[in-house]
Amino acid sequence: MAAFRNILQILPDTKSIVVVIGASPLERFWVEEVKRELKPLGEQVELVWCSDLSFEEILKRASNLPPHTALFWGLMSVDAAGVVHESDIALRSLYAAANAPIFSYQEPFFGDGTVGGPMHMIEETSSRTVSAAISILGGARPASISYEPIGFAAPRYDWRQLQRWGISESRLPPGSEIVFREQSVWERYRWQMLLIASVILVQAGLISGMLHERRRRQIAEVESRQRLAELAHANRYSAVGELTTSIAHELNQPLGSILTNAETAELMLKAASPDIDEIRQILADIRRDDQRASEVIRRLRSILKKTPFEVRDIELNDMVREAIGLARAVADGRRITLIYTPALADLHVRGDPIQLQQVVLNLIINGMDAIFEADPGKRQVSVSTQRVGNEAEIRVSDTGPGIAASDLANVFDPFFTTKPQGMGMGLAIAKTIVEAHHGTIGAATQPAGGALFTIRLPVVR
Repeated sequence: MAAFRNILQILPDTKSIVVVIGASPLERFWVEEVKRELKPLGEQVELVWCSDLSFEEILKRASNLPPHTALFWGLMSVDAAGVVHESDIALRSLYAAANAPIFSYQEPFFGDGTVGGPMHMIEETSSRTVSAAISILGGARPASISYEPIGFAAPRYDWRQLQRWGISESRLPPGSEIVFREQSVWERYRWQMLLIASVILVQAGLISGMLHERRRRQIAEVESRQRLAELAHANRYSAVGELTTSIAHELNQPLGSILTNAETAELMLKAASPDIDEIRQILADIRRDDQRASEVIRRLRSILKKTPFEVRDIELNDMVREAIGLARAVADGRRITLIYTPALADLHVRGDPIQLQQVVLNLIINGMDAIFEADPGKRQVSVSTQRVGNEAEIRVSDTGPGIAASDLANVFDPFFTTKPQGMGMGLAIAKTIVEAHHGTIGAATQPAGGALFTIRLPVVR
């Protein structure tokens, strides 16, 4: 009775229970005993008996049972057709064919396809049987041996069958034991998964930190370039201040020529028969002088223009030539020979043309300052460009006293200067600009005297 009530407890929607028991005399005895014991359940559930069927017929019926049906496995040693069966093999065949859960109260069949429930334990039954046999063998009369009925042990259930038939563990009786439980992935690989998760978290933290640091570096780089642009702009104003006289002279010459030519043309037009060819030449001179003045103003505006750091393709020879054009009048005014020897082939680099031009201009002005007190015949600043391997080289040299050996290591330091009126920022800014263009700048004293500054920048083609 307990085994059948267990079925109704964990499967409350059960409408019929098919009882599988064989047809041998012993099995027929147990069929009658079970029928008698289960009479009280007759009104709750339909009981279907298979003891009058062959095992083949039982398998066919078990494969096509209606919903809300359960199978109860009793014993199968001989079927109704007289075929002898081994019970464990017969149970496996039934399990393979059945479309409904199978229950049994006998422990030997547990684990071979039955769901489970309260059951008789073989160990306890065997223990009592052996004790009784030993007593009889010891001379005791069988009638004198007393024994207590063997009850059901605590319910046991096969976890695999609970999963197969969708039986909730919450419906199992209190104190039930669930066996054959398969460990989940978490239970099976808990420590490995924790280790992997820890590694992933650490890596995520490192990647996040690296991304944050990269972002900080990018912001710092942008801010550094902005500060460099501002400082370079201030330095350009300082350099242009030294060129003021030269610039005024360069502008006065073409403007004065324009005025003279215009007045001459005006007088010629008042004549009775003006010389048209002469007036045409005068107009050509005015156009040439106007273009010359416009070029001086363009150069001045370009070097004073405040722009952000802009990287683009630069033809180095033209850039250096323009810087020399700005310093040419100063050199002439100081009676300094300014020589430019460009490379025979184009030199293309990537960078900001205004800032690179400022570096060259600073070096030229420094060279002119260094030879200001030298004899007029020995005042010379030389600028040249050439290609050295995969680098473009700019060399600026002078014929001055050169740089003291003790000062060579410090000439590019901020606020270091050998000029009485100098602030010591020109060469420091020049070094910063060149390094921002992935180049190098160096200083040396030439064997014959005079300073030599060498700039090297990567060539792009």
